[in-house]
Amino acid sequence: MTSVPRTAAAPPAHGIPQPAQPPQGRFSRFVRKAHAQGQLVVQPRMGFGDPGIMREGLAAVRAARGTAVGTVTVDSYTRVNDHRSARMALREGADLNGFPVVAHGEETTRQLLAGLAGEDFPVQFRHGSALPQQLFATLVAAGADATEGGPVSYCLPYSRVPLPDATEAWEECCRILADVPETVHLESFGGCMLGQLCPPGLLVALSILEGMFFREHGVRSISLSYAQQTHPDQDMEALAALRRLASEWLGDMDWHVVLYTYMGVYPRTSVGAFRMLEDSARLAVRSGTERLIVKTAVEAHRIPTIAENVDALEFAAAVAEDEARAGGTVAGVPSTGIYEEAATLIRSTLEFGDDVGSALVAAFAHGHLDVPYCLHRDNANRSRASVEPGGTLRWSDPGAMPVAGGTGTAGTVTARSLIDMLSYNERRFDREQLAGSVLKGLR
Repeated sequence: MTSVPRTAAAPPAHGIPQPAQPPQGRFSRFVRKAHAQGQLVVQPRMGFGDPGIMREGLAAVRAARGTAVGTVTVDSYTRVNDHRSARMALREGADLNGFPVVAHGEETTRQLLAGLAGEDFPVQFRHGSALPQQLFATLVAAGADATEGGPVSYCLPYSRVPLPDATEAWEECCRILADVPETVHLESFGGCMLGQLCPPGLLVALSILEGMFFREHGVRSISLSYAQQTHPDQDMEALAALRRLASEWLGDMDWHVVLYTYMGVYPRTSVGAFRMLEDSARLAVRSGTERLIVKTAVEAHRIPTIAENVDALEFAAAVAEDEARAGGTVAGVPSTGIYEEAATLIRSTLEFGDDVGSALVAAFAHGHLDVPYCLHRDNANRSRASVEPGGTLRWSDPGAMPVAGGTGTAGTVTARSLIDMLSYNERRFDREQLAGSVLKGLR
């Protein structure tokens, strides 16, 4: 492997010069205004193939109690550019697991938003595609406010597309967004890699690196993601590190932070699920996070209805309001080295190329960036992580990454122990619910 320094002097000037006052589209303006008023913006992950049902869902979210933005999640055919199958499904009246933007086309998508999307209710399109050029072109033509993804985060592990091809495609996508007069917001999915079992230092680094990639190719307004993990103090530290690094590396851009309610195996009891959602809403407020992507109480069983999405939004908004009244952000944040680990990964990754995109590709090729348990062909898959008994997520073996390792006992991970780690939060929140029920019965 190429010898790579672990530190650099000052953040290098990767990317294009940015104006002193970065432009904001209406998505960012809405989030910033809400945050200034002490309100957490909540958002669902809702998507339906039928324009009428999708519009009904957006209207219900807009009418929900709380400060919410809308979501249109696209279908799985569109994610892999199989627009022919999407059109066929629409003709046959088949159910789709999302809104097929390209198959519906610019005009239908514009009609979907008409009279609903606006300054008081921006809408984000969420997709999951490694090669979304056609999707982005349609979204821009239809007047979309925001979308999301990234060259790494929507390639590993969601596709079989080679990382160099995905990176080239996302360069084109950024130019599509940059070429329109009205600012379109772009969210990095880098802080949600695999949804679980990826230690926070790598999640934070990938989110910042994708943000730098977006800036390099002309995007003017971004958000940086982080997914709730298995230990609240560790999550607080990670979110603080993400904000600090964003200020250092992306301070000349318009940016905010978005937290995802836990994306792994979800509690099976409704109370356990709501307790997890409650924890994420309180974490968002305490950390100063501007936006929260919620999950519903039925995630472990089926696709949620419109009403169940609204229930989750309103519950999260009420919890956030309660937390804000109780004191809001906390002053003291734990320090176990997440900031230092992420900073090391960012600085040393940039040494692999003259631009962020080539540096990312080369860093993964050398195993210098390595997502644990990710089977994509361009990921080394040598690193391993484990959930400790108290819930903290640590490296058991960092592979070739320049971070501190653990015990080096990754070889002892079995199918059973992996399942136990994946279900840690499910057991924790369901156990708390069941224990509470037992105690109540004893009384």
